[in-house]
Amino acid sequence: MSERSITYVQAFTEAVKLEMDADPDVFIAGEDVGAHGGVFHTFDGVQKDFGERRAVDTPISEQAIIGLGIGAAVTGLRPIVDLMFMDFVLVAADQIANQAAKLKYMFGGDAKVPLTITTCGGAGLSAAAQHSQSLEALFCHIPGIKVICPSTPYDVKGLMSSAVRDDNPTLFVLHKRMLGQRGVVPEERYQVPLGVAKVSRPGNDVTIVSWGKLAADSLVAAELLAADGIDAEVIDLRTLSPLDIDTVVESVRKTNRVVVAHEAVRFGGFGAEVAAQIQELAFDYLDAPVGRIGAPYSPIPFTPALESKYVPDPAAIAVGVRDALARPLLGI
Repeated sequence: MSERSITYVQAFTEAVKLEMDADPDVFIAGEDVGAHGGVFHTFDGVQKDFGERRAVDTPISEQAIIGLGIGAAVTGLRPIVDLMFMDFVLVAADQIANQAAKLKYMFGGDAKVPLTITTCGGAGLSAAAQHSQSLEALFCHIPGIKVICPSTPYDVKGLMSSAVRDDNPTLFVLHKRMLGQRGVVPEERYQVPLGVAKVSRPGNDVTIVSWGKLAADSLVAAELLAADGIDAEVIDLRTLSPLDIDTVVESVRKTNRVVVAHEAVRFGGFGAEVAAQIQELAFDYLDAPVGRIGAPYSPIPFTPALESKYVPDPAAIAVGVRDALARPLLGI
């Protein structure tokens, strides 16, 4: 494959165009995704390349957008529908949780719902409490929908291709602060399989498990820790549902200590599920309790000074790892 460096958002747009070029049943719909190319320019040039019938600007109605997508998917098309900010996904929660996620089961497996819901989550742009949330845990709790949180341009393109080709509904969560991140990405169409985590950095002293922007921040934290002689292994989950717990457990059996880090509120976050499964499957290998890093139990503040303190960063991850290493051995 030929490779070059492009941005996170360019990788996403390229995946969309390649899938639309490969399959005439793929189309996009959402607010401002047509002529404007999306509020975050995730669909730049799509309408120009494929026309208004396959790049559809919709009214400001999240329920209508998802309803359109579900109807199109269950009748044979492969829609990509965009909800702009992740916070807005809640407006269409009934359509997603009670319709898209349930139809295949309720029709005895005969119904296919190849629907890809794209959105941008995360804080860091002073977009305040209603435009900055990380809500992935809510949708991981719903059987029937897959949840994807990529951290690199390479994974954005490959995972998006897999999401569009999948016959089940997927929630594809981009991070607003990562859109300009650059990385090496093949020009060709390719897929990264759903439900397969990645060892981003091998290590022996402690395992850091994360996804999305904090997976990238965990690599920075690992370098901070390396300066103190701490060799951290970093696991990027990439997809939360399905969850590749086997890769995590294999790492924990080697390092014996683990910290789960995410940007979402710590209380009730998806990190708690990961921690619980580690405890169930690798308890005998743990030398200390599973550590968890997340945001405070509070709405996200608007002011940059407070927001920077609210969102976990590489320094906070490094502190959490040091805390985990300082804990006494279990059973002693």
